[in-house]
Amino acid sequence: MLLRIFTEPQQGASYDDLLAVAQRTEECGFDAFFRSDHYLAMGDGDGLPGPSDAWITLAGLARETKRIKLGTLVSPVTFRHPGVLAITVAGVDQMSGGRAELGLGAGWFEAEHAAYGLDFPDTVGRFDLLSEQLEVISGLWDTPAGEKYDFAGKHYQLKDSPALPKPVQQPHPPIIVGGAGKKRTPELTAKYAAEFNAGFSNVEETAARFARVRKACEAIGRDPETMVLSAAHTVVVGKDDAEVKRRCAVIGRDPENPGDGSIVGTPAEVADNLGRLAAAGSQRHYVQILDLADLDHLDLIASEVLPQVS
Repeated sequence: MLLRIFTEPQQGASYDDLLAVAQRTEECGFDAFFRSDHYLAMGDGDGLPGPSDAWITLAGLARETKRIKLGTLVSPVTFRHPGVLAITVAGVDQMSGGRAELGLGAGWFEAEHAAYGLDFPDTVGRFDLLSEQLEVISGLWDTPAGEKYDFAGKHYQLKDSPALPKPVQQPHPPIIVGGAGKKRTPELTAKYAAEFNAGFSNVEETAARFARVRKACEAIGRDPETMVLSAAHTVVVGKDDAEVKRRCAVIGRDPENPGDGSIVGTPAEVADNLGRLAAAGSQRHYVQILDLADLDHLDLIASEVLPQVS
């Protein structure tokens, strides 16, 4: 199992904070640095110094890292036009030497849309946007240089697009789709994605989501083995119970009852939990780190957990 570091900067992080985490991510031997794509803090936090744009951040990190993959988990379709997003991600892919990955989803956080004047259609409408965006972005990237791309959909229309720039990765940067939807999510994943992310679910639900995606791949004649399967959870690791409690207190987690969205414990306990997810089919795990100032936490995970699951 590959471990990827996953952050939530809308909760309060400057670019320098993210740079420090990304560079430590690379130094520690993790596979990737990912960030959420949100414009509003969740819960009681003030979010200071304020939100940063995910792809502007990743463009900066593309020039200040050398090895790790860089991406979003996930960019909402409500934030950007797919033509613009295709250009943006291709640019980050070029700037990083071919290390960009695009997580794309329907979006869910209505309050951030109201806060910044963004349209927020209903669930069906957002999935319609997701379907068209996946087709447009893939189509733009896959159009051979020198040819034009056209698209006539309900929400987006493109005519005589030169479909430039081209990303470094061929046929294009990996697209990640995730979620709990039982029909449209697996269908869109099977058609467009390189990776499916099961999100913050327990082992049983994670396995069920994986099974639906494999079935959707088979339905369109795609080999399910070509789909990367992954999961994500908040992770808190401590050398002993006292350190676990201290780290949990900083992020407001109860170490005795962390819920399905958290994996908490000593290195051996966390590795055991990750092992169960691997047995359910997960090939990558997005380790959500909420205290970005605690770089020693990354060191501990790298030295004591990573060797047990790699």
